[in-house]
Amino acid sequence: MAPSLALVLLLSACGGGGNKDVPLENYTAEEIYRQGELALESGRKPDEALRYFQEVERLYPYTQFAKRALIMQTFALHKSKKYEEARMAAQRYLDLYPGDEDAAYAQYLMALSYYDQIEDVGRDQGLTFQALKSLRDVIEKYPDSEYAQSAILKFDLAFDHLAAKEMEIGRYYLKRKHYTAAINRFRTVVQDFQTTTHTAEALMRLVECYLALGFEAEAQTAAAILGYNYQSSPFYDDAFRLLKGKGLQPEAKGDNWLSAIYRQMIRGEWL
Repeated sequence: MAPSLALVLLLSACGGGGNKDVPLENYTAEEIYRQGELALESGRKPDEALRYFQEVERLYPYTQFAKRALIMQTFALHKSKKYEEARMAAQRYLDLYPGDEDAAYAQYLMALSYYDQIEDVGRDQGLTFQALKSLRDVIEKYPDSEYAQSAILKFDLAFDHLAAKEMEIGRYYLKRKHYTAAINRFRTVVQDFQTTTHTAEALMRLVECYLALGFEAEAQTAAAILGYNYQSSPFYDDAFRLLKGKGLQPEAKGDNWLSAIYRQMIRGEWL
């Protein structure tokens, strides 16, 4: 039997048997690294691959295979959903090899370690802010990399996620007739998240809240902005009906924060 084939069979058998004390000192960095790749490609648990990559770095530090093994450790940790450890490995790679061709990938994996923990709108938004920061790092530091476009798409989704959280809280306050608190949330969406998918609803909810409080000028102006940008939206239809029920129509009126946005919109400075 050829020596290389014998090695593959030996290491595969040992890994498959779950023996964590297999001595690897007699094998080259490349041989151990390839076993890590094989463990990933064959669909086995990434923890097994991680062990091989860690051993490459331990036994053969400061080599090219040690460098490659570190980025693969980051990938294996992320695949295992060990997100905190994945971030630490990615940061270590960036600290050791900031100018390397895989630095963009390390930064991207760090961003993913935050992004992939954004599960639903009800969770704490600290991770979303961290994801946005890390994704922006990919976009700004590595704009020509193969990961930049994916980072841009994920940034937009994470940004939308923050707006969704504001909307969820705003609806909660609105349902309980805490109109001022609801307005603050919907205003945040309109001012800070106007490029997201939630702006039309936020404007309609502002019409609803301001009418409930008797602030007709603000309600009319919110509807005017809504109609200018989203006239075909069902949210505009709802806002129009609310105003019509009060004998009002969408129109920019008064001197308030919404009328300022309306003026910006007419000048092409909003949305």
